Amino acid sequence: MKILIIDIDSKIPNYALKKVEKYHLDKGDEVIWNMPLYRHLADKVYVSCVFKKNEYKCYDYMDDDKCLIGGSGYSLSVTLPDEIETVKPRINLGFTTRGCVRNCEFCIVPQKEGKIKAEADIYDLWDGKSKEIILMDNNILALPEHFYLISRQLQKENLKVDFNQGLDFRLLTEEIWNELNKLKHLNEIRFAFDYIQYKDKVIEKLELMKKVGLKDWKTRWYVYVGEKDNFDTVFERLMILKKYKQGAYVMRDEKVYNVPEFVALAQYANTMGAFKFDFYEVMNKSKKLRHYAKAIPKWILI
Repeated sequence: MKILIIDIDSKIPNYALKKVEKYHLDKGDEVIWNMPLYRHLADKVYVSCVFKKNEYKCYDYMDDDKCLIGGSGYSLSVTLPDEIETVKPRINLGFTTRGCVRNCEFCIVPQKEGKIKAEADIYDLWDGKSKEIILMDNNILALPEHFYLISRQLQKENLKVDFNQGLDFRLLTEEIWNELNKLKHLNEIRFAFDYIQYKDKVIEKLELMKKVGLKDWKTRWYVYVGEKDNFDTVFERLMILKKYKQGAYVMRDEKVYNVPEFVALAQYANTMGAFKFDFYEVMNKSKKLRHYAKAIPKWILI
């Protein structure tokens, strides 16, 4: 069989499509990636769309019975056939758990994957050769026993790990933080400070981390910005993180992506070199940031 795989917009290797590839290669099928002109010669076509804004790119495939279209940007209910879903490609990237215990308003994981459950370990993902591995788990700390299992395996194989989707700071304990400090991290440890209402809890956990060994600027926090936010709710979160010498990354919802004050805050915080300095000092020295500041009367440049 001739198999065509279309990856419309993945930013990293698409794990679902990698399952498709392995399944068909193991059967001896020919697999072609991202060649739309090959569509009419293929016996089966798999299309994945991750981001809703790109859903229109699926339209050309919708009326073709040999096309299976999926991905969170297209449908939360379409799944791979069972025989493909159970395939475990060892590409040093993937999930050891699926689902989450939270119900964040901006997140589709609970709707798509349900409550959290363990489904794999390091040896289901690791090729046995790489010194690095990326874990895409949405909330691995919600299953602490599984987290400790994964940690032991990482240490045994001396692997550098990237908990790519971040970790839930609310589930941090002294024991878990000490365990995280035992690991070799491919990138900084990431958490999320999504709402200003979490302020007291974030400070509590930062104090705990400081007590048991928090290295300056070695941890980064996603700072979600949505329609309910304003300059003050974002700036206060950033200043709390800056006080504790934490890295920050401002993540703007598509609905507010181009709001000038949020653009300026993202330009400031997402560049570690700038974030270490005073915001208004950076504003005055950066022509790029001054451009955004002109649209905001409350900002007075000295």
